[in-house]
Amino acid sequence: MITGTFLDEITHDIPAQNWGEAEWEQDFVHMKSVGIDTVILIRVGYKNMITYKSKVLSKHSSTVLPSHIDLVNLFLDLAEKYDMNFYFGTYDSGEHWQTGNYQKEVDINREICDEVMEKYGRKPAFKGWYITHEINTFNDGMMEVYDKLSTHLKTLKKIPILMSPYIKGIKQFGNDAISFTEHENEWSKVFSSLKGIVDIVAFQDGQVDFRDLPAYLKVNKELATKNKIECWSNIETFDRDMPIKFPPIDISKLLYKVERAQDSGVEKLITFEFSHFMSPQSIYPAAHQL
Repeated sequence: MITGTFLDEITHDIPAQNWGEAEWEQDFVHMKSVGIDTVILIRVGYKNMITYKSKVLSKHSSTVLPSHIDLVNLFLDLAEKYDMNFYFGTYDSGEHWQTGNYQKEVDINREICDEVMEKYGRKPAFKGWYITHEINTFNDGMMEVYDKLSTHLKTLKKIPILMSPYIKGIKQFGNDAISFTEHENEWSKVFSSLKGIVDIVAFQDGQVDFRDLPAYLKVNKELATKNKIECWSNIETFDRDMPIKFPPIDISKLLYKVERAQDSGVEKLITFEFSHFMSPQSIYPAAHQL
């Protein structure tokens, strides 16, 4: 079963659903009814968007967009009410870490996470951290971000730290994709660096050909286990094979990916993401059936 989902409140490429508190609570009811026990805030903020009224981000940006609902507080309260574990997703500047200013990315995140901890840290459902920065290969600068940010997060609250990287595969990168052997070599180096820093890894599963997926799932699990990192699978419930971004996935593809993840021996299945692509109240009609 898929027992976890990301909460995609601020996104790069998926439309807003513009839900209020009532709609979000109804979605938690739907999640609970199908066995979801873990919810992961994919990011607390992105560029000039934030999920609560943040004094820290206002200090760093003159154009912060209004947050009409305190979504962090809402999600924590709903997670407690429906007996779910909540993982808090860090901030993505959309700039500093992508232009090589890794220390600036760490510094802003430290400030925002301090603010979050002061406001919400005592909430009972606050059971994990999620480092939102997604990587696909080894990068010295990003290893520094993970190391410094993880160290700070554990001083705030010593709870598991999750990451959800992606494979530099053909569906997303075409001719720029790397080979299976290159992937294995890169992630052997990444996990060696992240051992003792990250507790859980959940690879996104949608970037490679379906025929190749079992091999990637297997090697990801083996490398994670070797480095004492728990391994989940992030089952994408949107379809990368269509000419548009992104419709709900076909049920046959979803079942195939779930079965292959189970075969690989991963400890937990989570998804990106329930509310858009599986919910009975999604803006996509095809999600209502899924």
